[in-house]
Amino acid sequence: MQFKTLAILAAAVGTALAQRPANISICDYYTTALLKNNTAANQYTLLTLVVNTAVIGNYTKPNVGISVPGILATNATYNGTAVNLLPYFDGGLASSNRGGANGVAINFLDDGAAVPLMNNMPANGTSSNQYMLLTHLYQYFGVLLGCSMQGPNNGSTPFSAYQGQGSQYNVHKFMDLNPYQVGYFIEQVGMAAASFGVTTADVTAVGMALTKLFDYRCAPPTTVVPAQGAQLQSICIDSTCPLSPNATCAAYAPAVQPAVANVTLAMGEGNSSKPLNGSSTMSTSPAMATKNVAASNSFAGGAMAAVVGAAALAFAL
Repeated sequence: MQFKTLAILAAAVGTALAQRPANISICDYYTTALLKNNTAANQYTLLTLVVNTAVIGNYTKPNVGISVPGILATNATYNGTAVNLLPYFDGGLASSNRGGANGVAINFLDDGAAVPLMNNMPANGTSSNQYMLLTHLYQYFGVLLGCSMQGPNNGSTPFSAYQGQGSQYNVHKFMDLNPYQVGYFIEQVGMAAASFGVTTADVTAVGMALTKLFDYRCAPPTTVVPAQGAQLQSICIDSTCPLSPNATCAAYAPAVQPAVANVTLAMGEGNSSKPLNGSSTMSTSPAMATKNVAASNSFAGGAMAAVVGAAALAFAL
């Protein structure tokens, strides 16, 4: 995966922040640099800012003027190829893994869509698909970035340890993501970090770590969360994805393009000819379709508004 774009954008930050000492994690360093005190609450705030920006685009200060379209932008491109990840989040595709033989369609924009994210929240409530997704993203990236104040899960800290699934391959196995989709996701995370003044070296380190984890087909089990042990982590499983040097393809099921659950929401993504099992899809009644279209439009509209300065979700963890 190439990070030329990220490096150029991060370089625009100049000397906004000093070089991070090697013995201090990215999370700890930038929490202190941006929010002054390195507390669990501030680390959670930092991850909220970065993840929300990566999901819906720029929406708040502090930032250094780098434009972030957001993971859910519907007119995105990566290396000249069109990318649209929104249907994987709004129920347009039967692409979520809930333990069955096929993917299911789940609306992860079911609790306020972009509005709570613009208010530095994951969702309006705490029992929705959207809340689960965003909080798991905060927790997961907290682990990846070395947040020292994160955890445990006993209510004693505002920043809980990661509570999602250990294998990101299992989470994403019904998505059949290609290198452009995964590359765009990683690029948005890096751009979000750069928009808050993260240095070129650290943006590159984050991008390379995500590429190594997610972007190589048939990659062997890798430990991300120590308590969960080594797990299959590759989410780029399409046949066009680069093959891991230590490929263990027998551990992965054949990649299958996700079925279309709602033609309007799918926007041309997925396999429209694949029949859906009634138990594997959400309702596509006119009322539900209207509701989901409204949620999708709210999220996409919020992202566009953020990009033009009006007012910051992948992995279904």
